[in-house]
Amino acid sequence: MAGEPTTILSDDSSEEPEEDEEEERRVREGFIVDEDDEDEEEGSDEESSRRKRRRKRRRRTREEDEALEEDDLDLLEENTGRKVDRQRLTRLRRARDSESPGPASTGKGRVPARALDSGDESDHRRDVDHIWDEDDRLPAAGDRLDDEDVDMDDFIDDDMEEDEGLAEEEREERRRERKRVERERNRALGARPELTGIDATAWDEIHEVFGDGTDYDWALEEDEQPLDEELPKHDLKYADVFEPSEIRARMLTDDDDVIRMLDIPERMQLIGSTLSTSVTPAVDTSFSAENLDDAAHWVTLRLSERHEKDYFRPDGQFHQLLPQLIAAVRHAIEFLLIEHYEVPYIYVHKRDYISHFDPQNPGFRVEFLDRDDLWRIYSLSQKYQAFYQRLNSLHAVYARLQVSDQYFEDKLRPELDSVEAIADTTEWLGMKYKSKKKDNFDLEFYDDVEAEPRKRKLPSRISGYEVIKKTIISKLADDFGLKSHEIALNALSIGKSTKDFFPEDPDLPPLVHAEAFADPNNEKAEAPEYLLQQARLLISTELGKDPLLRREIRARFKEDATVTITPTEKGLNKIDEHHPYHNFKYLKTKPVKAMLDTPQFLNILAAEAEHLITVHIDLPPGPLHEFQSALMEGFTSDSFSDTVKAWNEQRALVVKEALEKYLLPIGIKWVREWLREEVEDSLAKRCALSFQQRVNMAGWKPYYGQTFARVIAVSWGKGDPLKDAITFVYMDENGHLREHLKVDNLTDTENTDIFKDLVKRREPDVIVIGGLSINTTKLSKDIKSLLMTEQTRLAMNGTPFDAPGGRSVPVQYVYDEVARLYQNSARAAEEFSALSPVAKYCVGLARFTQNPLNEYAALGHDLVALTLDDEVRQLVPEEKLLLSLERVLVNTVNDVGVDINRAVTDPYYQHLLPFVCGLGPRKAQVIVQKIATLGGNLINRNQFVHGRIMTTKIFLNAAGFLRIPQTAEMKEASKGRNVDESEIADPLDDTRIHPEDYELARKMAADALDLDEEDFHDEHPSYVVSQIMQSPEKVRRLDELNLDDFAVNMYETNQDLKRHTLNAIRAELLDPFADRRPEFRLQTAWEVLTMLTSETERTLRVGLIVSVLVTRVKTNFVITRLDSGVEGLINTQYLAEPQPSSAEDVVKKGQTIAGVIIHLKMDLSNDEFSVELSSRQSDVGAGDLAFRRVHIDEEWYDINQADRDKELLLRKKRNENNQTRRVIKHPNFHNFNSSQAEQYLSKQQRGDVVVRPSSKGPDHLAVTWKVDDGLYQHIDVVEPNADLTQQTVGRQLIIEGGKYEFADLDELIVNHIQAMARRVEDLMSHEKFRRGSDDEIHDYLRNFILANPNKSIYCFSLNRKKPGHFNLVFLANKNSPVQTWPVRVTPEAYLLFDTGAPSVPELCDAFKYRHTHIQNSTALGGGGKTPYAGSRTPGYVTPGHRTPGRMSVRQPARTPNPHSAGPGSAAPAPAPYGTAPTYPGTPYGAYGQNNPSLNGLPQRPAGPPSMTPQRPLVTDTPSWGNPRPSW
Repeated sequence: MAGEPTTILSDDSSEEPEEDEEEERRVREGFIVDEDDEDEEEGSDEESSRRKRRRKRRRRTREEDEALEEDDLDLLEENTGRKVDRQRLTRLRRARDSESPGPASTGKGRVPARALDSGDESDHRRDVDHIWDEDDRLPAAGDRLDDEDVDMDDFIDDDMEEDEGLAEEEREERRRERKRVERERNRALGARPELTGIDATAWDEIHEVFGDGTDYDWALEEDEQPLDEELPKHDLKYADVFEPSEIRARMLTDDDDVIRMLDIPERMQLIGSTLSTSVTPAVDTSFSAENLDDAAHWVTLRLSERHEKDYFRPDGQFHQLLPQLIAAVRHAIEFLLIEHYEVPYIYVHKRDYISHFDPQNPGFRVEFLDRDDLWRIYSLSQKYQAFYQRLNSLHAVYARLQVSDQYFEDKLRPELDSVEAIADTTEWLGMKYKSKKKDNFDLEFYDDVEAEPRKRKLPSRISGYEVIKKTIISKLADDFGLKSHEIALNALSIGKSTKDFFPEDPDLPPLVHAEAFADPNNEKAEAPEYLLQQARLLISTELGKDPLLRREIRARFKEDATVTITPTEKGLNKIDEHHPYHNFKYLKTKPVKAMLDTPQFLNILAAEAEHLITVHIDLPPGPLHEFQSALMEGFTSDSFSDTVKAWNEQRALVVKEALEKYLLPIGIKWVREWLREEVEDSLAKRCALSFQQRVNMAGWKPYYGQTFARVIAVSWGKGDPLKDAITFVYMDENGHLREHLKVDNLTDTENTDIFKDLVKRREPDVIVIGGLSINTTKLSKDIKSLLMTEQTRLAMNGTPFDAPGGRSVPVQYVYDEVARLYQNSARAAEEFSALSPVAKYCVGLARFTQNPLNEYAALGHDLVALTLDDEVRQLVPEEKLLLSLERVLVNTVNDVGVDINRAVTDPYYQHLLPFVCGLGPRKAQVIVQKIATLGGNLINRNQFVHGRIMTTKIFLNAAGFLRIPQTAEMKEASKGRNVDESEIADPLDDTRIHPEDYELARKMAADALDLDEEDFHDEHPSYVVSQIMQSPEKVRRLDELNLDDFAVNMYETNQDLKRHTLNAIRAELLDPFADRRPEFRLQTAWEVLTMLTSETERTLRVGLIVSVLVTRVKTNFVITRLDSGVEGLINTQYLAEPQPSSAEDVVKKGQTIAGVIIHLKMDLSNDEFSVELSSRQSDVGAGDLAFRRVHIDEEWYDINQADRDKELLLRKKRNENNQTRRVIKHPNFHNFNSSQAEQYLSKQQRGDVVVRPSSKGPDHLAVTWKVDDGLYQHIDVVEPNADLTQQTVGRQLIIEGGKYEFADLDELIVNHIQAMARRVEDLMSHEKFRRGSDDEIHDYLRNFILANPNKSIYCFSLNRKKPGHFNLVFLANKNSPVQTWPVRVTPEAYLLFDTGAPSVPELCDAFKYRHTHIQNSTALGGGGKTPYAGSRTPGYVTPGHRTPGRMSVRQPARTPNPHSAGPGSAAPAPAPYGTAPTYPGTPYGAYGQNNPSLNGLPQRPAGPPSMTPQRPLVTDTPSWGNPRPSW
């Protein structure tokens, strides 16, 4: 272009202009001075012009440097693929040039400046965020820049100075030219970001090392934030401060908040007990009043045997009142499920609705339901809710099927009265209408869902029944004459009426008739026997799943089932005559009904879990034959022809198969679970009764009538005079600790004076004693002696009995089980941190004496540690036990009542509040907090509502059990009506009368005082109540009221049932909140002895032989001591035979001898517990087996089998004793049996070996090696040329039938045992190995998949049932079952089925390859149809989803695997037609073997030529439901 200077491209550095020294110095000093500032500072024209010339020279040099060379332009064209204008492009300048600040920078360096000039700080932030984004650094190719922006970019002072000598038109022309060149340059740069000088690979490396530039955004954000702006405050949550377990313990979870908020009793919102550590909220299921009648009938039928006997039987005592009983149950369910009233409220305030009241005969009253019945109804109503939900679900399923099934509607639906019946009917519908169900539920339209990519079809799970149902064999099944439901109806009508359905017999015999259903193609045709067998399978399956037959078989098992026990080989040796399981070791045909009230069946299940016994539950031959005959009679034909007989034989086989495969297993499984539940409930009730006897008693009755007795508790601890001090604790009448002290003994005068002074000052009502040893009896004697001495001294001095110290103070032993739990509890440490454990123990004793109920309620979850019944407590599940014990506490606490004001101020007394009706630990916590905010004291019950302390339902439940005691001032109820009643005390608030019955109580009081309402119109409404309660004639006046007439009048007027309520009101007006509990119960002699020594009637009784230590020897007797500390006496006549003249001639002090207990002496009043013994040889030699032996269940014990097994064990033992002991000179050889070898190796390292004799004969050796703790493998070693003298080892040792041969024991141990031990060690140290039980491993896999639903997981674990084997457990995806494949350890490799892997990584690879191959084969081949009869390929589901390694139908050994392919190996040939294919090397048998669903059936033929023998395996492979897993 004319007028534009020529640009010379050169890289020669010699042509660069000289640098200005002053400018260079200023740059070194770290700044560049702005031009405008320079002009102002210098003020010199000469200096200004010189600087301008220097800048022009530098700009020309830069333009020369920026010009691109020819090589650069060629490279640019090659990379961009477009023609580049070689006259317009210059060299790209470096990033550091463009980022130089100040006005000295060029237009290219001000791209970031444009973003800042936009006026938005976020644009600047965006530049920082995208500092590494290549697309944002430069404009994209083809983008058109705004002219104004370009003008601003080119507006440079240097250019203006350069154009000063030009005309305006020339300057505009040059500006447009520069604009065009800049646009072309930007377009070229945007097309290829790599032209910035850094290629894409380099950018990736920069990203990898330095990140994307956003790592320090937080620093920029902090810099950009204004100083005066406050940071947003983070809302702290409990999870930010506490651990989840601590949050649950403090009841601060969201579920806990919901429970506090809802106006429903807390116990009704939970599943289980509020004392449980794992609380589960109940599902909110609203109950409709429309279902009350059905629920009442359902619950009443299951209520109790007493109700069934008295009300349901025609000869029952109250049979005529059955409708009234059902109505009472209906009221109870309505109160529980709809009104949300708890049992104590219903029992106390609504008892009239659960009792019989006849207005015509008001004196005749019948209590339909007691409190235990109400708890039972509550549990049953919860079960009914679950039952009703399932029933609705079943009806919904049937409606969606859109079918009309007469059998279901007429026969099955009326019999749906249990969860089991609903489950059976649901399964029956699924079987009968499976295809219909799929059509209705799996139907999707093309416009309903988005299109998904087509997936490979996976095989569906279909049973053999479904396969047969779709074939022509179903027609053959129809020719058996009757449908399955017709057979069931006929069988159930036998003995009641005639048969409704009669079979139609075919004209031809079964075999001939079946030939018509064979395939016309002879190559595909099955044998008639096979066709008949398949037809029988079809009918027997339908019979076995018929709901009515299942219902009948359950009823027969419940009524007649018996239990028989067979000991296993392990149990045969372990269960001896002293073992607890000996009671039922040989139990034979004991009826299940005889086991309902004993813990025997739970012990049986425990023994079975230990693999000591095998449990057989059967129907006796009589009931079984009766049921089978009914089925036969309902199915067979009455004709007598040979053809009919042949068909009847086929029908008999159907009945037998239905019984053996379906009905009997169903009955066995159900009665087993039913019996377990019944026994657990019975034992839980038994524990609750035992607990109730301890809880339901009043505290020690105080002498002066105060709230609680004043108690001194004393203990000597373990009773060691050298270590343990005697501790005293005094609790006052308010339950507060006032004093505690310690003394070394009670023999020194100083110590006795301290004790006497304590008793004199505190004037206790009782002194209680507890301890941990028998020496406590000596303490009791000392205390009683001191008190007696002091009492005698005071009496001699003439001190009156009622004067301080004048009356005698009783000394008593008390239960210490609660005190033992308390002394080491966290609660004791929090309340009395400064006290010693013995002092805390004494505090527990004193508190228990004052108020046993409060002390038990304070235990909380520790209630399960109580020794309620040693025989049964451990057998009851913890949740059931806690629920039963909590209900006992709820009953007792509500019987006694709770002082709400004291509960707010006394943390210890507050433990009673959660057991109040309607409350719980969470609601009680809220109530205490709300009352505390109102001042901590309530005046009347109205404040519960007015102060919003309780919601409506909670108030109705709890009000009658929360008392507000009336002080002397509060009892003045004669206040004017114009005073706010919320500030006035009401005497009725200190009674059990519910606020809803206050008016009735006032009416009764007015009638008793013969007052009208006008007589106390200006007084408080309860004025008359206070008057009658204070009246000395209140008993006479209240007795004069005719409550029967009053109740009849109320019923006739308003239909109110209040007869029981009137009695309750009368009792409360006479004695408000009277404590009706039994008096404090003292311990018996045996209970005291058990507390001090842990001896029981079973461990210390006449006839037992015990070991004793001689402590003193006298001439005529010997004093001994048992291990428990109980003293024993041996007279010389029982010391030895013949009788010695002096005991010193026979025994010495410190000697331990054996003696037989011949007498027990227990004198509790004198604190004496001892035994008399005999150490004569004639007495000791007789033994005590008869006393220590566990008694057998004689009535049902198989004595003959027990004798045979006993003789067998004795013979085996004699053979072992007579067997010549082998003598082999080897350090690992021991003359052990298997159990001795395991015991020896239990303390050795993994991989250690014991070589021992074998029970198989002299030509065998047994090698036992330790696989892991508690896991040992026994290997049989054969010696073909064994030494008959058994003194040496043969020179040939064979293992596994010749697979392994060794020359001596050292070679066997090193090359076989140690080789396997190394492989075991390698596998157990692998990252994929996990320890734990099978259930724990399965839970781990499932939890992993839940957390990672798109992943798969596998791991190895030890096979505890097969030592030397591992389990490869895997879970392919979230829809798959957990599967287990066996891995066997051999010296040379790991074997996954038949695949060998020399190392653990190769084993993992073999597993992945095998699984992938199986899945591919399944996906490619599954789900196709066979040519014959249009049926699907017969694929049988693995029963119970068993893993391939455990009798699975799928045989993984047939899967090709390169790891297992050896020379000469070949694929198995297809089986001949009509036989089951077999596969060499398959460790688990051929296809179809050991499959419960195929027992007794001939195998399918190999199929048409187009189908491979492996085809049935493919259809049997489970559907994974997800794409191929990535392991």
